[in-house]
Amino acid sequence: MTPYAPRHQALDAVPGDVARAFLLERFADYLSLEQGVSPATTEGYLRDMARLATFARVKGAGEPAAVTARHLRDFMYHLKDLGLSPASIRRNVSALRTWYRFLLADGIVDRDPSERLETPKRWRTLPEVLTVDEVRQLLAAPSQDDALYFRDRAMLELAYGAGLRVGEWITLGLRDLLLEDQLVRVLGKGSKERLVPIGRSALASVAIYLRELRPKLERGEGRGTLFLNARGRPLSRMGAWQILRKHVDAAALAKHVSPHTLRHSFATHLLEGGADLRAVQEMLGHADISTTQIYTHVDREFLRSVHRQYHPRA
Repeated sequence: MTPYAPRHQALDAVPGDVARAFLLERFADYLSLEQGVSPATTEGYLRDMARLATFARVKGAGEPAAVTARHLRDFMYHLKDLGLSPASIRRNVSALRTWYRFLLADGIVDRDPSERLETPKRWRTLPEVLTVDEVRQLLAAPSQDDALYFRDRAMLELAYGAGLRVGEWITLGLRDLLLEDQLVRVLGKGSKERLVPIGRSALASVAIYLRELRPKLERGEGRGTLFLNARGRPLSRMGAWQILRKHVDAAALAKHVSPHTLRHSFATHLLEGGADLRAVQEMLGHADISTTQIYTHVDREFLRSVHRQYHPRA
């Protein structure tokens, strides 16, 4: 720190050894003397970096070179959990990138893991998730008077019961059903194959459809696909969407429900029930667990709502 540099109150919140390890005083000089940043912005950036330094130390990264892109991504979710506004989180991202420019210029690090960091504006947001009761309403919506009742019930049960993308449940083949093992084989993104368990309700619905209706629909054009339209051909995406829309309307659900809503609801309900995040990752077919972690925020909101509702001191 230069002899006449002002005292930075933002650094009072972080232990001296942490501030030194993460070069926060030198960063303050860089901001004010080299970048000409205002005192208010300097204090804000230092506050943000003091928070990062503390978080990184807790996560086992004791110096700038030890901080990874994973640490930064987890830090962003940490800020969101703290309740910071999107604008505050964007400022944290700006502070991080400025800090890395300083570190690179001084040769302290040789890479910038903040390069691909997403700001809140680009974060993926979940569509509305159905409650367990709303799922029950939807699954009960197909009418037994409908000629395609068995297909529709099986399709909805399987889409929700296995957390499938719409492109996965319309392309499922008969050979992908491993009913004795209570599994379905799914070919996901990048032609990556996964096995997903299915429950008794989905198993029963699929078995009844296979016995009672599919043989009547098959006219030699099914190409081994599980779900067929009324003409005996594989369902299209639009056809699947229209079937879902019909039953959402019949169930009188006020929420906007897309095929992906069933997948999101599957993941959320598993986590609310205590499922392990990595197990959910496998079932969803996510290559990176960070993609699955978005659901933990839904789960935390659920826990907070339960706490507010039932805790006497909430």
